[in-house]
Amino acid sequence: MLHLAVENCKRTMFPCCALWLYSLNRSDFIRLPVTLLLIILVVGSAQAETWRLQTWSVPFDYSSNSRFINYKPTKAASRVWHLCIAYPHLKDAYWLNVNYGMVQEARRLGVSFTLVEAGGYLNVERQRQQIEQCTAEGADALIVGPVSFRGLNEAIIEIAKIMPVLATVNDIENIGITAKSGVSWITMGRKAGEYLATRHPADSDPVTVAWFPGPLGAGWVEFIEVGFKLGLVGSAVKIVVTKWGDTGKEIQRTLVQEVLESHPDVDYIVGNALMAEAAISTLLNRKLEDKIKVVSTYFTPAVYRGIRRGRILAAPDDSPVMQGRISINQAVRILENRSFVRHVGPQIHMVDEDNWQDINMSNSLAPPSFLPAFVWP
Repeated sequence: MLHLAVENCKRTMFPCCALWLYSLNRSDFIRLPVTLLLIILVVGSAQAETWRLQTWSVPFDYSSNSRFINYKPTKAASRVWHLCIAYPHLKDAYWLNVNYGMVQEARRLGVSFTLVEAGGYLNVERQRQQIEQCTAEGADALIVGPVSFRGLNEAIIEIAKIMPVLATVNDIENIGITAKSGVSWITMGRKAGEYLATRHPADSDPVTVAWFPGPLGAGWVEFIEVGFKLGLVGSAVKIVVTKWGDTGKEIQRTLVQEVLESHPDVDYIVGNALMAEAAISTLLNRKLEDKIKVVSTYFTPAVYRGIRRGRILAAPDDSPVMQGRISINQAVRILENRSFVRHVGPQIHMVDEDNWQDINMSNSLAPPSFLPAFVWP
C-alpha cells in the first residue's frame, strides 16, 4: 500500500507527498492507514478527472461548427519545463483568476513559469518587448494573452520558429499559434445582448443602453461589440451612447460619470467588468441604483458579489480559472509530444440572481486570499 501511494504521488498532482511518505517509519505507517487511503483516493480522482469543454471543427475559427468533448487532463510532465506567460494586465481580478488556474495546473504537472504583464491594452510595444525578452531568457514555450489582435504578429512569427506559442483568453490572429484556450467573445457579447432582448422584446416599451465595450483595438473588444449588437437584434433595446476606454477602474468610472451627465435618463449601463464595478458606487452616490440597471460582459469576483447583492443584473461567465488550467495543460501536452486539442475552451454560462448558486465558482474565481504569482514555483 505504501508503494502504491508513493507511486501515485510521484505521478500526479502531489509529488511532494512522495517524500513525506518515504520519511515515515513502519510504526508511522501502521498508525496512518486512513491518511494513506485518502491520499490514494484523492490522487486517483485527480487522474480520473475530465473537463467538459467546447472545441471547434476549424481551429481558431469561432464561426465554424463546435461540439463538446470530455477533455482528460494530461499526466505530470517528465521534466520541469519553463513557460513564459504574458498577460495584458493585472488591473482587474479577471486575469488574477486566470493566474490562479495556471498556478493550480503548473503545480499539478510539475512545471515552472515566469509571468509578465503589459500594464494595459494600449501597451502593444511593451508586450512585444516583454515576450521577446522573456522567451530569450530560457523559456520552452510562450503562452500569451494578447493586448492586440494583430499587433504582436511579427514578434510571434519569430518566436514560433524556436518554441510553441499558445494563445490564452483573448483572441489573436492565426499566425504562428500552435494552440488556443479561449471562448468566443462574440458569444460573450451576444449572451449579454440576448439577456436584455429577452427582458425587452420588440413589442415592448423601448429602453436605452449606454454601452462600454472596453479598449478600442483590443483583441476581444471588437468581437464583444459585434456579439452584443447581434444579441439586441429584434428587441426594443437601443444603444444611445458608446464609450471606449482601457479597463482601469478609474478610467471606467470617469466614463460612467460622463454618460450620466450627458444621458441621465438611460435605462441600462452595459459593458466591461471594471465599468460594472465602478458603476455600482457611482449610481449609489447619485441615488440612481433603482433607476439604472447594470449588466457586465464578463465575470469577476466583484461582478459576482454585485449579482448576489442585486447591484448587477447579470454577466456571462467564461470560467477564467479553467482557461488558465487549459493553457498550461495544452503547453505540457505539446512539449511532451502528447496528443492535444488545438482549440478548446469552457462553456459560457449566463449568471444572474436566479442561478448564481448553481454555478461552479471553482472554475471561475480564485480564492479571496490568492495573490498574483509572477514566478512559479
